[in-house]
Amino acid sequence: MNIITLASNTTNPIIVLLIILGIAGIIAIAAYIVYRLLHPKLKKEEEIDESKLLQEELDRVLENVEDEDIKKQIEQYKEDE
Repeated sequence: MNIITLASNTTNPIIVLLIILGIAGIIAIAAYIVYRLLHPKLKKEEEIDESKLLQEELDRVLENVEDEDIKKQIEQYKEDE
C-alpha cells in the first residue's frame, strides 16, 4: 500500500499532517548530517589576515607616483598636515 494512496483515501487530516511532518523531519535530519560533515572542512580554511588583505587592496587600487614634481607636492602636503 502506497503512503500517498493512504493519505488521499483517508478523510483524516491528522494522517496527512503526520506524513508532511515526517517528510520535513527527514529533510531536516539529512540537512543537519550534511552540515555536521562539512562544517569541520569549512573551519579548516585559512584565516584571513586583515592587514595583509588591506595592503593587497591598497596596492591594487593605488598607483605609484613617478613624476618628481607630484612626489614633492605630496610630501609637502603630508608635512603641512
